[in-house]
Amino acid sequence: MVSLSLGQRRKISQCLLWVISLWGIGVGMGSYLGIFSAFPLPWFALLVLTGLIVPTVIYYRHLIFQAYIQQFHLDYLTVFHVWRIPAAFIFFFYGSQHLLPEAFVRNAAWGDLLASTFVVPLVLLPNDRWKYWVFHLFGLTDFVIAVGTGLTFALFQVSMMNTITTYLIALIPLFGVPISGVSHIMALDLLVRRKATVS
Repeated sequence: MVSLSLGQRRKISQCLLWVISLWGIGVGMGSYLGIFSAFPLPWFALLVLTGLIVPTVIYYRHLIFQAYIQQFHLDYLTVFHVWRIPAAFIFFFYGSQHLLPEAFVRNAAWGDLLASTFVVPLVLLPNDRWKYWVFHLFGLTDFVIAVGTGLTFALFQVSMMNTITTYLIALIPLFGVPISGVSHIMALDLLVRRKATVS
C-alpha cells in the first residue's frame, strides 16, 4: 500500500475539493442556462454514466488517490448519504406534479429515502463491519435500480424524463448520483481490502 505524507494528503484534499466544487458549479450553471435541456435524452444519460465511470476508473487506476481514500474511516463515506433525504423529497414533489414518470419516482425516491434515513442510526451503532456492508450494498443496489430506470426511460426518450435535465433537479443525476455511487464502490472496496489485510 502506498504511504502518503501529510503534505501529499493536504494537496490531494485541496485538489479534490476544487474538482468537486467546479463539477457542482458547472452542473448548476449548465442546468440553469438550459444547456442540458438542449441535449437529446440519450446524450444526457451518457453524461450520467460518464460521471459514474470516470471517477471509478481514476480510483482504481491512480494508486496515490486510492491510498488517499483508504485512509478514510468508513463513517465518512457513509454519513455523506444523508443528502439523499432532500433528493427523495424532490423526486416525490416532481412526481406529485406529474413531471417525472411514476416508475422512476418510485424506484429513485423510496430507495433514497430508506438509505438516507438509516445513515445516522447506522453510524451510531457499535463499530462493526457488517453495518457498512449492509448499508453500502443496499445503497449501491438502490442506485443500480434507480439509475437503470432513469437510463431506460432516457434511452427510450420518454418525454416526462426531460424534467430531469432542468435546473435545479439536474444536480441530482449529474452531481449527487455519481459522487454517491462512487462512494459506495470505494466503501465496498475498502471493506474487501481491510478484510484481506486482517486475514
